[in-house]
Amino acid sequence: MIQIHSFVFNPFQENTYILFDETREAIIVDPGCYERDEQEEVSDFIKSNDLIVKNLINTHCHIDHVLGNNFVKDRYKVQLGIHQIELNLLKAVESYAFNYGFAGYRGTEPDYFLNEGDTVRFGNSELQVLFVPGHAPGHIALYSAKQGFCLAGDVLFNRSIGRTDLPGGNFETLIQSIHSKLFTLPDSTVIYPGHGPSTTIGEEKRYNPYCAVIR
Repeated sequence: MIQIHSFVFNPFQENTYILFDETREAIIVDPGCYERDEQEEVSDFIKSNDLIVKNLINTHCHIDHVLGNNFVKDRYKVQLGIHQIELNLLKAVESYAFNYGFAGYRGTEPDYFLNEGDTVRFGNSELQVLFVPGHAPGHIALYSAKQGFCLAGDVLFNRSIGRTDLPGGNFETLIQSIHSKLFTLPDSTVIYPGHGPSTTIGEEKRYNPYCAVIR
């Protein structure tokens, strides 16, 4: 059984996730931990729960979701997985991090690429990779059919959607991703977004002002 623990980090109020199961193997998704106290919060949680970090994944590579990549890779000696289309976005963060107040940001290189239909495994658990571009050109989500949840990054929020005015964003593509990849999941599927509280597919199909399909 996968357990999900979330942290809210950095001025963007980004949700960082640690997933683990009964084997104590864990993955970290979208580490936004930049300040030392944020990094210590992550490491203290991992230590207190006797977790073994096996993998690091970015759903996409905007600055708020990658600030802790270097820390996680260095501390836990794990590999970073992203979608290949996100590579330029990841590399670009170093060029503008200072402008957002992150002068100490250190860039990282991905170690492997994730694609639609791939499976992320840790312990006794697995997650399916969904390709959901629109907010970012190579955005992915991680879905557990067995437990009925999806880490959706910045694609779908509680009563909102990801912004599309950043480089590589496209509103029509984002709505298509939501309708074809997320709204086809069971209504009971819990969405864990990159910002804000969780929601469900059924709730967003009915009440999301940007993409609802049930009126």
